[in-house]
Amino acid sequence: MKVVLRFDETVHENAKEHFEKSKKARKKLAGLKKAIFEMEKKIGQAKAKKEQALKVKEIKKKREKKWFEKFHWFYSSDSFLIIAGRDAKSNEVLVKKHMETNDIYFHADIFGAPHTVIKTGGKVPAHTTLNEAAQFAAIFSRAWKQKLAAVDVYSVKPEQVSKSAPTGEALGTGAFMVYGKRNWFKKTPLEFAIGVNSEGRIISGPKTAVEKNSETLLEIGQGEESSGAAAKKINKVFEHKTGKKIDLDEIISMLPAGGVKVNK
Repeated sequence: MKVVLRFDETVHENAKEHFEKSKKARKKLAGLKKAIFEMEKKIGQAKAKKEQALKVKEIKKKREKKWFEKFHWFYSSDSFLIIAGRDAKSNEVLVKKHMETNDIYFHADIFGAPHTVIKTGGKVPAHTTLNEAAQFAAIFSRAWKQKLAAVDVYSVKPEQVSKSAPTGEALGTGAFMVYGKRNWFKKTPLEFAIGVNSEGRIISGPKTAVEKNSETLLEIGQGEESSGAAAKKINKVFEHKTGKKIDLDEIISMLPAGGVKVNK
């Protein structure tokens, strides 16, 4: 470092000049250090966001949707897959494409109820599974929105469900006729719960089935809260309890239509 001295100035004046220059240099150095710190902070934040985005992407990649997730679905206490339509179109697809000879069809005895099917795989479901399928059909029917505590549900064999309407009548999308004897599940309660399984996936359905298949759960009752608002509360509880990232949209898709209440 070179120091320039002015011989036309006194020693005191030279010293003062260099002192002022050193003060300015120190201020510039402090500003530079601050700028470097802020830059490193921003780089760190950007890196953290990128890593988080990659983690979320990886989670979504690992959790590829299965064919039945376009419907309402759950696994019974005895590990039978049970699915129900979400709307007229999915009701039509469920019965026409996915209901097989050995399956069991359920429907709540109320206008505005989904077609519900136990996928038996050729096995005979226990009474527990039959009751849970009946509850599932009831929960996602209009009975929930009407805040009914219970509703009658019936089951039949697939061959009793037909698109053939009586003479002079026509059946729209999602509508089917049911012929023959029905097996009744009278006063089926609408007991519903939502939980998280060991894979961090959201599951919902009758409380007994969710208890059997989840690590943690919340009971959901009929109420006035929207699905979106309730889902945020549920998400907060589940992420706190499991330490896992939970998909908010997945929670919303698992809730029944109509007002809900999160029971703690």
